[in-house]
Amino acid sequence: MFTSQTSMQTSSFQDSIDVEEKDIDYDNEDIGYNQKIQLNCYYTIYLYQGTSLTLVDSSLPSEAEPELRCYISRRLSKGALLGGMGNIATVELSSVPEAAVGCYCCLVEQERSPEQPDAEANGYVICLMGGSEKGLNLFRLELDKYVQGLQSSLQTPELVNLENEIRPYLSRWYEESVMHIHRVVQMAQGSICFLLHAALSHKHVEVTNADDRTKADVARFIRAASLQGLVQEDMCKTISQEALTDLIVDCSTSPPMLSNTVSNRFCDDWIQAFLKAAERCNPFLLRQILENFKLKAIQDMNSLKRFIRQAESSHYALFRCCQFLQSCGNGDVLIQNARAEHRDMPEACSIIHVLDEFLSEQRAQG
Repeated sequence: MFTSQTSMQTSSFQDSIDVEEKDIDYDNEDIGYNQKIQLNCYYTIYLYQGTSLTLVDSSLPSEAEPELRCYISRRLSKGALLGGMGNIATVELSSVPEAAVGCYCCLVEQERSPEQPDAEANGYVICLMGGSEKGLNLFRLELDKYVQGLQSSLQTPELVNLENEIRPYLSRWYEESVMHIHRVVQMAQGSICFLLHAALSHKHVEVTNADDRTKADVARFIRAASLQGLVQEDMCKTISQEALTDLIVDCSTSPPMLSNTVSNRFCDDWIQAFLKAAERCNPFLLRQILENFKLKAIQDMNSLKRFIRQAESSHYALFRCCQFLQSCGNGDVLIQNARAEHRDMPEACSIIHVLDEFLSEQRAQG
């Protein structure tokens, strides 16, 4: 029974890491990324008034823009574009090398005059194109936030800041919204396991001797790798407050020096998957691997919760808890989260205390 269970857990974990072989083909149209061909990225911005679209600026080939405009007009007529909510789909454009690209569209509404609250909505439609629909969907939150960052600039009369502000901002959408995970993995290399562990442990990460972009990249990586939004918010806060030291990332050297580092076998086992994807400069694959990393951590947390409930009435289930924590390689993180989640449940707390002692003994034995 023990051998079978361990084998199943190992297989499940390997399936998670082998995302590059199964879920995403590096050179497949599904991900919209081929390492033999440099990814082309485009943007277009339209003025939207009532039912008409007027081109403001675009990096698309001139022959492709009318095709995009027809597509956007159809989406608007069907009510498929709502103010402030990004929409991602595949767009066929005959004049671009890819022929079909992923397209993120968002309607940014202008502020309505208090004197005309019921007037038709006017605003700008922003389109960001590159990769595939599936690939862009992995970065939907980042794209939403990036477009929101342009909202104040779009309130100026006749967009007088188009050349100096709006155009450069839209031109950087791919670097700023998609490539940050790749930059962090490239920077950290094998030390990426410490950042992954810090994210799962809700540990604060301080970046020193770095520019603002690097600090922002690391902060966004930690948010993307953490379980915030997937576990209870008060639980995250409790664990974060219990952390005794911050993880320090000193960027005065290359690669950076990390101090107060903690990792475990679970995080270590993901290093090669991240590094291989980074070597291929494939940000979409990197994000998929990161999502699989989080999914596996959540699955293990749910398994431990189930074992703890069973252990309240079964000694054998307690034994299975110990087996599971020993084999999963992520026992310290799972116990930390379980302790915070069950802090008001005396029976569960006593079981978690026993499990914590078991892990301590295992660590002492090497």
